[in-house]
Amino acid sequence: MSFSITTPQFKARSKTVTRRLGWSFLQPGAVVQAVEKARGLKKGEKIKPLGLIRIVAVSSEPLHAISAADVVREGYPDWSPQQFIEMFMRQNKVSADTRVNRIEFEYIEGTA
Repeated sequence: MSFSITTPQFKARSKTVTRRLGWSFLQPGAVVQAVEKARGLKKGEKIKPLGLIRIVAVSSEPLHAISAADVVREGYPDWSPQQFIEMFMRQNKVSADTRVNRIEFEYIEGTA
């Protein structure tokens, strides 16, 4: 799973929730390799592992349903829900009504 937009938050371990348009197949307990970037690698670039994460919960909800607490858990403690929604819409070319997968995870320490 790529964390190209939130690599600093991932490395700081301040991110424990992510919203995705895919990954609906995940189940609690699944272990996933987090990487810095998986797509759009330039010739010679290699995937950079960030560590392993364990999935805690997966649910589907409209993007606009994000709470202020979840904005913090997404790694943006100084942002409002509206700021997060606008960034997500820009990055993914979707509307605020788009259903997204909310994925809660925990870090498996000692992995990279």
